[in-house]
Amino acid sequence: MGQQEKVATSLAGTVSEEISASLTAVDAELARRYPGDPGTRQPVHTVYVPGDVFEPGTLRSWGDQALAALDEHAPDAASFAAVLGIPEELAGPVHDRVRAKLEREPVEDLRIDFEDGYGPRPDAEEDAAAARAARLVSEAYANGTAAPYMGIRMKCMEAGVRDRGIRTTDVFLTGLMEAGGLPDGLVLTLPKVTYPEQVTAFVRLLEAFEKAHGLDAGRLGFEIQIETSQSILAADGTAAVARMIDAAEGRATGLHYGTFDYSACVGVSAAYQASDHPAADHAKAVMQVAAAGTGVRVSDGSTNVLPVGPTDRVHEAWRLHYGLTRRALARAYYQGWDMHPGHLPTRYAAVYAFYREGLEPAAARLAAYVAKAGGDVMDEPATAKALSGYLLRGIDCGALDTAEVARLTGLTRADLDAFAWPRRGDLTVTAP
Repeated sequence: MGQQEKVATSLAGTVSEEISASLTAVDAELARRYPGDPGTRQPVHTVYVPGDVFEPGTLRSWGDQALAALDEHAPDAASFAAVLGIPEELAGPVHDRVRAKLEREPVEDLRIDFEDGYGPRPDAEEDAAAARAARLVSEAYANGTAAPYMGIRMKCMEAGVRDRGIRTTDVFLTGLMEAGGLPDGLVLTLPKVTYPEQVTAFVRLLEAFEKAHGLDAGRLGFEIQIETSQSILAADGTAAVARMIDAAEGRATGLHYGTFDYSACVGVSAAYQASDHPAADHAKAVMQVAAAGTGVRVSDGSTNVLPVGPTDRVHEAWRLHYGLTRRALARAYYQGWDMHPGHLPTRYAAVYAFYREGLEPAAARLAAYVAKAGGDVMDEPATAKALSGYLLRGIDCGALDTAEVARLTGLTRADLDAFAWPRRGDLTVTAP
């Protein structure tokens, strides 16, 4: 083994202790502000349905309409792949999984809309619609027809609609409580946030509701919708969205980009308002950096080009939506909005192709890392974290099967979780 080296030091042991003591507050602040990803399932999309349109059969209707669109405009795997440019070897697996998904779980996240998609209504009418939404959501969770995540988007905290937004939130949440309690998949979306103080105001509203019903503090979380330039860059030059996350006091679960409101806010003309516009890329990049490590997820927006009409027009809209979704996935925006049943086939096709085409390379790299087998890439623990997260997202959305991932990596779901969601400061998870 050679000569044993003599180890010598120059610093007193108290130096390390003093440094650690000086950083105690920083350690606590890091743990509070940057707890890391929660390790829970993130839906691949959010579907918006106006409050007066939502019915008990809405989710199934969206799935049936999406299947009918496939039958009419791309009735088999080869034709569907040809429209979207999916490689031949993925055509069958992607097509089969898309159809199975539309039959089993067409919508992963539903938002019943009481904001732009609903508009101003007489108070009695919106009260009744909010109460009805609560009843239908409770019934859906009770009878097994609910989406994994469901909730409402209320009106914002601006002066003109603030009281209405507060009341709709109260009516909806009270209805859920009276029907048996808050479902685990409940999600609330606060739109058109401009100042962190509006986020704080919503936190106070949720605190008051929790106290009124004896709920655990922090039971109610919410998404922050980024639709104004002021939410990205504040008047003092700071990144307002980072301050909004802090203002949520641990309740923020997501940042959702509003494509059209934001584009209009910064002066983009209607013909060029899209999620791949440079203004959109800038806003989402700021959101992504602000949310990194906080446990708050980022969602892309939507396209307003609907796949309706003759087949050639549907195909054109499908190619656009597929391309935008693939672009978002490559940029680590794993969720987006879908506004029409015809968007579901291309949402799932893009997501499934993204994960299936990368399955074997990602699994091989992770297996090599675990085995320390080397290869042409020198991966670090952070890369193993990313690889595991990629495989877990693929499993959660139905693109991948747990069994095939286990076969290719030799890892269980618990093993993948340990790599993907390590404790803060611990990226040296050992092989199982």
